[in-house]
Amino acid sequence: MSARRSLVWLGLTPEPEQELPTAVAALRARADGRPPSPLVAAERRRVERLVLRGTQRGWLRYLGEVTELVVEAAAGSGTADPRAALLAGEVVLDHHRMLIGLPGAGYERTAAQRRELERALVRLRSRGALGRSELRSTL
Repeated sequence: MSARRSLVWLGLTPEPEQELPTAVAALRARADGRPPSPLVAAERRRVERLVLRGTQRGWLRYLGEVTELVVEAAAGSGTADPRAALLAGEVVLDHHRMLIGLPGAGYERTAAQRRELERALVRLRSRGALGRSELRSTL
């Protein structure tokens, strides 16, 4: 690991690494209910690789992909599980809001994603998707 590599982004919150793999696997599987175990394991390995060997820029790219999945689910396209979309959206939005406390341009870089996520979460909640605490036990 380079001495120049900034690790400050790793200290924000553990929720993305803990909660996103299952929710993102469910969104990628495009089916209601629990996603297949191999898909969850693959997503968990990807997140682990990003956290252990990645950069903030790579991590934010990944969260951008998650944002796209959430926005797509909120638009009603496909068969994505709205519960997984709501959970993933809340986790990513919380993460992006915390970037304001870090040095660098991460907060500014995610401004459009925050707006997209806020709109998507309103749509998902209006369709009756459960809140974050209720979702943890269902996915």
